[in-house]
Amino acid sequence: MRTAGKIRVLVADDHPLMREGVCHSIGLQNDMEVIGEVSDGAEAIEAYKNLRPDVLLMDLQMPNVSGLEAVVKIRESFPQAKIIILTTYAGDVQAMRTLKAGASAYLLKSLLRRELVDTVRYVYGGGRRVPPEIASEIALHAGEESLTEREMTVLRLVAQGNSNKQVAYELNLAEETIKAHMKNILSKLNANDRTHAVSLALKRGILEQQ
Repeated sequence: MRTAGKIRVLVADDHPLMREGVCHSIGLQNDMEVIGEVSDGAEAIEAYKNLRPDVLLMDLQMPNVSGLEAVVKIRESFPQAKIIILTTYAGDVQAMRTLKAGASAYLLKSLLRRELVDTVRYVYGGGRRVPPEIASEIALHAGEESLTEREMTVLRLVAQGNSNKQVAYELNLAEETIKAHMKNILSKLNANDRTHAVSLALKRGILEQQ
């Protein structure tokens, strides 16, 4: 049942303490109420359909179905859904993926205490919000050439500790081909070497952190 004048919020996070803290902060506000809590992306999709919240607060890294996948699924059925992504990852690529998928805001968990409730109100009113440090990274890398699917596959295997020879064997390609892919990867990421490339890819969200 809708409480007159209150912003109805659904919270999705697989960490009970984080979920509890977010719900507590929302519950302290006179103009908001938590109408449901879930712990993974699949539950978030189902709860959104059943509860139709005004705003969904969703963790990016969740089991079964990720926050990004859940955003895509929810927006397919509810194009006007207002979703705020909560994350510990400040990567510009990860942020761009979620915004392109339809999220209204990308909020770092380190900023929750200071910015959570204001962001909920802002998004409820139709706004979009990205932390300044992430926005500047997005602007910095705007126009850069993205890694191809093959380059992404090579970089993932390199991130797992494989040598060029092992990657070549895994992909049934010549070692020289892998070296050429690595050269392109280093150039596109402006990386000094393969270790630096992996580090940058993780930091920016090109590769997902395990």
